[in-house]
Amino acid sequence: MQAMLLRRPGPIDGRPLEASTLPDPAPGPGELLLEVAACGVCRTDLQLVEGDLEARRLPIVPGHQIVGRVAAAGPGVTDWAPGERAGVGWLGGSCGGCAFCREGRENLCPAARFTGWDTDGGYATRAVVRADFAVRLPDGFSDLAAAPLLCGGVIGYRSLRISGIRPGGRLGLYGFGASALLTIQVALHWGCEVYVATRSEAEQRRAREMGAAWAGPYEEPPPALLDAAITFAPAGEVVIAALRALD
Repeated sequence: MQAMLLRRPGPIDGRPLEASTLPDPAPGPGELLLEVAACGVCRTDLQLVEGDLEARRLPIVPGHQIVGRVAAAGPGVTDWAPGERAGVGWLGGSCGGCAFCREGRENLCPAARFTGWDTDGGYATRAVVRADFAVRLPDGFSDLAAAPLLCGGVIGYRSLRISGIRPGGRLGLYGFGASALLTIQVALHWGCEVYVATRSEAEQRRAREMGAAWAGPYEEPPPALLDAAITFAPAGEVVIAALRALD
């Protein structure tokens, strides 16, 4: 198979990913072999490639927003068939027995394994994944449209659910990157009033064009008190600004 292989992290302008020909992988027990159709690029991938995120295994094939078709199922896999469309995200496996796994919080499992970090990911023509961590993708949108939903979409939608916002409520989005771009679309579909805070004037304009009721900088309070807020920007002062804006 063809793959982009990371042997040694380094600056992006040094082109640390190498186009490589690797042996075709085979699925083991409980695994699927996918023919990769598309794989998104996440900031985490860039951090891994450049060394900001310490590698767990080298060489490694990065990529954790995979869309593909099942080429083969390994021993013990009975609920997937060749040709079915599958998606794969960052969380690639967990122990299944710890307290977190039993509570449905596998992302906190101490033995969790991650796609493109612990195991080879989707920057390749083929990928092997755990069948119980693959997700079925419905028809109706393209492979390229589906791939970003497997990371940015997951983060945004999960945050939206946890926020407790209800249809018609006033929602604040602090930071307007990839996850927030997907979140605002769902929130508007629910009938929410969305208020966006971001330093970037270009992103403020983009938020208004997408339907935000207001967009401004972090230090400027929105014109109405918010029922809920989600902070996507990893900075303490942004969290404080969001809390101050809440009703």
